[in-house]
Amino acid sequence: MADDNTIDVEGKVVAVLPGTMFKVELSNGHVVLAHISGKLRKHFIKIATGDTVKMEMSPYDLEKARITYRVREQGAPGFVRRRRR
Repeated sequence: MADDNTIDVEGKVVAVLPGTMFKVELSNGHVVLAHISGKLRKHFIKIATGDTVKMEMSPYDLEKARITYRVREQGAPGFVRRRRR
């Protein structure tokens, strides 16, 4: 069940915690506890300290969030799939 009243925010990963949990600092300086979504787990998306991430927060608990997307850096090389011959 998708919930339409989520708050979409962006932040920077400050610390990596056990159990795929992260401390993320928002642009206003607030630090929240976040975990990664199922799609990121399924596709083995790695998140490290310093990464910028997009998150969903519930309006009922502003201390926790779900990481839904890791923003790519502009200068970082992407994955290049080579064609097989």
